[in-house]
Amino acid sequence: MSQVQDVQEQEHTVHDGDLLQLVTFHIGEEEFGVDILAVQEIIRLMQITMVPRASAFIEGVINLRGKVIPVINMRTRFGMPARPHDNSTRIVVTEFGQKIVGFLVDAVSEVLRIPAATVEDPPPVVAGIGSEYIRGVGKLNNRLLILLDLDNLLNEVNVNSM
Repeated sequence: MSQVQDVQEQEHTVHDGDLLQLVTFHIGEEEFGVDILAVQEIIRLMQITMVPRASAFIEGVINLRGKVIPVINMRTRFGMPARPHDNSTRIVVTEFGQKIVGFLVDAVSEVLRIPAATVEDPPPVVAGIGSEYIRGVGKLNNRLLILLDLDNLLNEVNVNSM
């Protein structure tokens, strides 16, 4: 039994020293983060072409250097009220498997490195609609950063049909 505890403590120690590198962005008053390795680029808002009969949270598609990329409106995806786009609005372009998808966000904040030990599982009170998209909550000084699970978020999006 003590060997099992020793192994668990060693594994825990290894993970405590890990740093997560995240791209952070705002949707409404909340700050979110995704793994920087999933982000291809961040672009200014460009012409988005609506796709008929697409899900409500699909804003449309963009032409990025000859590639047609679906764009998900994160406000709509999370059930937040619409807001006019402004100079801070950005599209975070991510790669999901073999597909490239853009996320429309209110503003991109920064690239952060945070210790993995500061990330906790989502609290049980958020267990419900949308909680499956949350990988954890990072504590950074006086800020809380919601870490998104892109795999779960994008698995429900039928990007193959776009």
